[in-house]
Amino acid sequence: MIPIRDTVPSRRYPVVTHGIIALNGLVFLIQMGQGQGLDRFVYYYGLVPARYSVDQIAAYFSTAQQLFSLVSFMFLHGGFFHLLGNMWSLYIFGDNVEDRLGHVRFLLFYFLCGLASGISHLVINYYSNVPTIGASGAIAGVMGAYFLTYPHAKILTLIPLFFIPYFIEVPAFLFLGIWFLFQFLSAAGSSGAGGGIAWWAHIGGFLFGMVFLKFFDRIPSTGISRPLNRLTEKKTSHRLQMVRPDAIREDPNLYGTIRITPFEALVGTRKLVTVPRGFEKRMFRVSVPADTRPGSRLRLKGMGKELPDGTRGDLILKVEVTS
Repeated sequence: MIPIRDTVPSRRYPVVTHGIIALNGLVFLIQMGQGQGLDRFVYYYGLVPARYSVDQIAAYFSTAQQLFSLVSFMFLHGGFFHLLGNMWSLYIFGDNVEDRLGHVRFLLFYFLCGLASGISHLVINYYSNVPTIGASGAIAGVMGAYFLTYPHAKILTLIPLFFIPYFIEVPAFLFLGIWFLFQFLSAAGSSGAGGGIAWWAHIGGFLFGMVFLKFFDRIPSTGISRPLNRLTEKKTSHRLQMVRPDAIREDPNLYGTIRITPFEALVGTRKLVTVPRGFEKRMFRVSVPADTRPGSRLRLKGMGKELPDGTRGDLILKVEVTS
C-alpha cells in the first residue's frame, strides 16, 4: 500500500511544509558530500543519548553543540529512501495541519514535535552511543495532529495489482491508527532503537503532536498571519480526484461530482479522475472548459455502465465550484 494523498483540500499553499522538505533535501546533499567523514558528521550532528548521560563523552562537546544536536538530528537521514519516505509523509499530512495552525505556528509546532520525539528517544535509550537521525519523529507529530483534526478524512492509497494501479480510500483514523499500532508493537519487540529505527521517537512524536495541537489551538495567530494567508491562498484544486458515481436503475449512465476552484472555473483546467469500480482500471483525463458555471455537467462518453450488448453508457460529472 502506497499513500498518494489525502482527500482534504488545503486552502493555502503549504510554504512551510515545502520549505522544510527543501531544507531536508539540501542537508542530505551536504551529508552525502562528507565522504569518509560521514560517520563523524552523523555522530556530531545526530542525537546520541550517551553524549548527554556519559560525562566522559559529554566533555568533548560544548553546551551549544549539545543543544544544536537536539535540532540538527531531524534533518539528517540514513539514505535516499529514508529521506523520500519521510518527506512524502510530510507532503501528504503537513499541508492540512499547516492550514489549520497557520504558517508561523506550524513552523514552531513542527520543531517542538521533533524536539519532543528526540527527548523521548533519549530518555528510553539513555546510555546508547548510537546516533539517531531523521525527521520521522517530527513528522509523527504532524500525523498525530492530523489524526485529531481530520479523523474522517480519506487517504487515497495505491495498491499495485499485477502492474495495474488500483486506488482505494482508507479512513485517516484507520490508516494512522494502524501506523501507530505498528510503531508500538515494534518498539515493544525491540531494544529501543532496534534495527536502527527509533520507534519510541515515533511514538513520542505522535503523542506530543496531539498534545501540542491542543496547546497551539489556544494561542492566537500572530499579526503577520493574515497577509501571509492572503499571499499563499490556493487558486487551484488537486489535479487527481476520486469520483464515486451514483447509479440509477435502468439508467445506463453514471453520475458523479468534480470539484474545482472559482479560478479554474474562469480559466479552465484539466483533471485526472479515477473511478473505483471493483478491480477494474478506470482512470481518465477530464477537461473543464473556461467560463464553466457551478452546476454545469460534463459528459464522458462510454464511461458509464456496461450494457448487455457490450456498449457503455456515459459518465456525467456535475461541476462543483468550491472556495
